[in-house]
Amino acid sequence: MKKILSFILALNLMLLSFTFWGFALNEDAVEVKAKSAVLMDVSTGQVLYSFNENERLYPASVTKIMPMLLVMEALHSGKITLTDTVTTSTNAASKGGSQIWLKEGEQMTVDELLKATAIGSANDAVTALGEHLYGSEEAFVNAMNVRAEELGMINTSFENGSGLDDTTTNHLTTAHDIALMSRELLKHEKITDYTTVWMDSLRNGATELVNTNRLVRFYNGTTGLKTGTTSRAGHCLSASAKRDGLHLIAVVMGAGNSTDRFEGAKAMLNWGFSNYETVTPSVDSSLLTPVRVKKGVEAYVMPKAQEIKPLTLKKGLKDKTETQITISDYVEAPCEENQIIGKVVLKADGETVGEYNLLCEKIVERITFGVMALRFLKVLSKSL
Repeated sequence: MKKILSFILALNLMLLSFTFWGFALNEDAVEVKAKSAVLMDVSTGQVLYSFNENERLYPASVTKIMPMLLVMEALHSGKITLTDTVTTSTNAASKGGSQIWLKEGEQMTVDELLKATAIGSANDAVTALGEHLYGSEEAFVNAMNVRAEELGMINTSFENGSGLDDTTTNHLTTAHDIALMSRELLKHEKITDYTTVWMDSLRNGATELVNTNRLVRFYNGTTGLKTGTTSRAGHCLSASAKRDGLHLIAVVMGAGNSTDRFEGAKAMLNWGFSNYETVTPSVDSSLLTPVRVKKGVEAYVMPKAQEIKPLTLKKGLKDKTETQITISDYVEAPCEENQIIGKVVLKADGETVGEYNLLCEKIVERITFGVMALRFLKVLSKSL
């Protein structure tokens, strides 16, 4: 009997180290009860934690992150404005599920419909926005898929902008792809004016909006982003939060209930904030030496570091980083501005955590015969 009990105990311990359907637990005690999940850093795109992150699943209304991204990009480019009037089509008014009960011909501003989409997850509102941007729902969905491809969302295919999946066959994405589009959306800081609102209203207070993302109210630092629920998809969530300069996205797909998706996201976010920090390294300019320019109008050119992007490091590694600088002995003229002439490698505990190119500080043209002759004459005149 003791041997049997020991075997059962050992088997249970082994199972806890694996990810399986509906439950995941790693050695850091990040518990996520879902089909898949991913934790991504916004500033770098680095994946900090994941399981089944490339499994194609139904996303439900988390889909709406892509339409919101397209709207924010259109606002940024000047294609539309927040005060533009949108007239509701028959198609938009017919959408079921979560809605603000738009009527055919009813008019609202882009601002109001974006509010209804981000806070109330309104299917009629997001469809009206898409039709306003692209003329038809078909063109709208095509634009969503094109943008997904541009973002490297290789496992994603959209069939609508709402996430309704009762009649779809291939409206699928992954936790990793959702993190990619969430990260892109968060580059537009204006979106958090909508995604962080707990309660609001439309139609002069007649239509109340309550955010479907309860983390907005109960989790410190929340910046968004979107929930989704259908019988096919289960309970999904892309949750983002920022603390002490570290901005994270936690995606949960296929949770069995609403509590599990929120608790799973919180567990990943808490783990991320406890174990990682964002660091912007600097390059000591005193370590950069001039590079000789062969056959150039100037004998030397100074290297400069390219834009230094932030890094996400495990806490405690910041003070252990080392800088290794490699600079070319010479460069052949012409030396173009921003031509690569060296490299800076950042290492922490012996592992490379960042690489930055060293570039020509300015253009150095190739010397011509005429310039050489003039220089010779100047030297000759001084010697006479």
